Amino acid sequence: MSKWMGWRAAVMVGLAQAGFTMAADAPAPAAPSLATAVVQSARAGGTTGYDGVVEAVRQTVIAAQVAGAVTALEVRVGDHVQAGQVLARIDARAADQNTAAGDAQVRAANASLDMAAKDFERQRQLFGQNYISQAALERAEAQFKAAQAQVAAQRAQAGATRTQSGFFVVRAPYAGIVSEVPLALGDMAMPGRALLTLYDPLALRVSVAVPQSAQFAATVTADGGASKMQIRVQFPGLPGAREWAVSNRVALLPGADPGTHTQQLRLDLPAGLTGLSPGMFARVWLPVSSEGSDARLYVPGAAVVRRAEMTGVYIVDAAGRPVLRQVRLGAASGDAIEILSGVSAGERVALDPQAAARVR
Repeated sequence: MSKWMGWRAAVMVGLAQAGFTMAADAPAPAAPSLATAVVQSARAGGTTGYDGVVEAVRQTVIAAQVAGAVTALEVRVGDHVQAGQVLARIDARAADQNTAAGDAQVRAANASLDMAAKDFERQRQLFGQNYISQAALERAEAQFKAAQAQVAAQRAQAGATRTQSGFFVVRAPYAGIVSEVPLALGDMAMPGRALLTLYDPLALRVSVAVPQSAQFAATVTADGGASKMQIRVQFPGLPGAREWAVSNRVALLPGADPGTHTQQLRLDLPAGLTGLSPGMFARVWLPVSSEGSDARLYVPGAAVVRRAEMTGVYIVDAAGRPVLRQVRLGAASGDAIEILSGVSAGERVALDPQAAARVR
């Protein structure tokens, strides 16, 4: 054993003289310097997010007014239509026959009126020559007036039949987008049965339920008293600059839900927004008072890294080593982003996530 120890000592002395050191005695390489920022804590009377849904101010379920088989569907879901454009056609053969019959009855009534008018004129001439009595003249006049009334009635009936025949062609009441077509070609249309759904994309709003305890609710009146306030609306499903919008018209509906004790808040969206449709998720950031609010944590937006469905930041420890940590993001405030969970106040985050990812 003493020979082995002596041999090992001799080898180490030889390596030291040759300028080598053992790997176990080598110091750890220093971590590269990373630009960092401290997680800031602030008690801000900023905003609170509430989940809402996009709605169309003008949305119409177009239903059939008459019965019949659907013979043509001129539009599909997602089509843009103009006011008066044909949307669907219903079998109108029976209605066309009724219209033709009504026109024939009008012509027959006109013929009877012509004959009654001529007869009344002859009777008046005979009465002037004292060939007939006053009663005979009055009977001829009554028949003439009855024929006039019959013509008016037949014309009105024919007009009603013609108007009803127009119900077999369904037209768009205004310009919009077709969002739903529940029927298929050949289905039976019935009065009141929905044919399709149409909405106006130029008039959208966000509807959100806010609790009665929210301090913001007290500042909004049911007649839109907060219409001059600018409230930010977030659409997480949209990319880039389209993710945010500003609403300057707010209305709080009167009354509250007895089950959830919330009130309905409606925010009109500016015209011209693209990528929005009724039913989409939205988050409304409402201003709240700073009194009694909890402290919030903020990091620079450049420190946030997104990988697929994971959102995180690189926490730099005391030795300068970055560690990726998953976080939950809140609202953005300028260049800073609120962190709802995952970090603590005073920790340091790397400002260049790509550089931090290369550190080993």
